[in-house]
Amino acid sequence: MTIYLLPAENARKPGDLNDPSQDDDEVSERDLNPPCVLVFNASDPSGAGGLGADALAMASVGAHILPVVTGAYARDTAEIFDHFPFDEEAIAEQARAILEDVEVQLIKVGFAGTPEALSTIAETAADYPEVPVVAYMPNLSWWDENLIEPYLDAFRELVLPQTTVLVGNHSTLWRWLLPDWSGDRPPGARDIAKAAGEFGVPYTLVTGMVLPEQFIDNVLASPQSVLANEKYERLEAVFAGAGDTLSAALAALLASGTDLVAATSEALAYMDRCLDAGFRPGMGHVLPDRLFWAEPEDEEDDDEPDAEPDFALPPHDTRH
Repeated sequence: MTIYLLPAENARKPGDLNDPSQDDDEVSERDLNPPCVLVFNASDPSGAGGLGADALAMASVGAHILPVVTGAYARDTAEIFDHFPFDEEAIAEQARAILEDVEVQLIKVGFAGTPEALSTIAETAADYPEVPVVAYMPNLSWWDENLIEPYLDAFRELVLPQTTVLVGNHSTLWRWLLPDWSGDRPPGARDIAKAAGEFGVPYTLVTGMVLPEQFIDNVLASPQSVLANEKYERLEAVFAGAGDTLSAALAALLASGTDLVAATSEALAYMDRCLDAGFRPGMGHVLPDRLFWAEPEDEEDDDEPDAEPDFALPPHDTRH
């Protein structure tokens, strides 16, 4: 994976995501500090999603996370029981403090918890119109129905107009953006992208589109056309945290200077590898192994079964 890192002063406007400058002389002069991504998301004690997932995925592809806590889940690896939102002033102060110190290349929006928090996030993004925004809409079926509708309304009206790339599962985006769909077939990725485009979203990444023969399609689309798609074989296990992993990796790759189509392909490939190496730390779902690349290679030489165990940390060559 080749990633070019951008210094803060080279942050691109959203319209440049499909055509980043790749001049060799310019790349060689770029600062080697990792790009910084401001992330609004909840704390997840299971590690399945939330800010913990964002941090691991972004670090894996070479970006530095600036995490703003929007609240905390009460959950295990099987289900979410509750969510405790932060006051919007606490969210605003977290963002203000770090933005006065660090220039960011991209903003990622995860689960904010309340319409008021979404308003604060939208105001923050509006103050930095040159910074692209990746917004992820998770499945909210675990939540109180009386809280879901106003949250989705606020996200649609306040956050989508600031969003450069919207990421979400096909069924989640369908129910949210096309609730009155009456076609003979399920809406395609471009149908959903057109619905998002009515609120100002130029690009939508629709995941989990069911195909025949146990395959899943993931499609990047604009309101005008399908830009890219990646098909993967469906895994038998039930996973938690795949969407957070994908959206975080995509955000980090875009912040690093990778163009939108290539970043989408690489983020999907990264997620697939994370799921393939997934593990079950508890009694619930399988979690993506976002650090699969750091695992030592399997040793096939069993000539010395009685050798003393080596407790040293495995070396790796990850560089920012």
